[in-house]
Amino acid sequence: MAGHTVYTLSEVSRHKSKNDCWLVIDGRVLNVTKFLEEHPGGEEVLLESAGKDATKEFNDIGHSKSAQNLLLKYQIGVLQGHTSKNNEQVGSTEEPKKKEMSAFVIKDDLTPKYAAVVEFAAPLLVAGSYFCYRYLTLSS
Repeated sequence: MAGHTVYTLSEVSRHKSKNDCWLVIDGRVLNVTKFLEEHPGGEEVLLESAGKDATKEFNDIGHSKSAQNLLLKYQIGVLQGHTSKNNEQVGSTEEPKKKEMSAFVIKDDLTPKYAAVVEFAAPLLVAGSYFCYRYLTLSS
């Protein structure tokens, strides 16, 4: 985010109309004036948060990855003194480290391994015993 203009929250608060709408999300100052009509939730949602830090509202909704990527398109600067979640200054010149993706399966089944064998074998044993009993009692 190097090279962005640094704004104070009081500067952002001056831009809260339909013709000039700025807000802050995660320390990024966004000019969303052109996005008002395109916003899937309606322009009223953005206008309610105009001129303020809307990070909490943005995160509470659970926006998609593409919506999160739109933040970069409308970013015009950074909020003065804001630090990111990693305690780095938002306006720092360092490139963010890419996170590696890892995948693993969490198995919530806490039953012992022998339980599967018992669950399979017990009905067979009961059925076999029943048929043996019927065979022996009918023969007599």
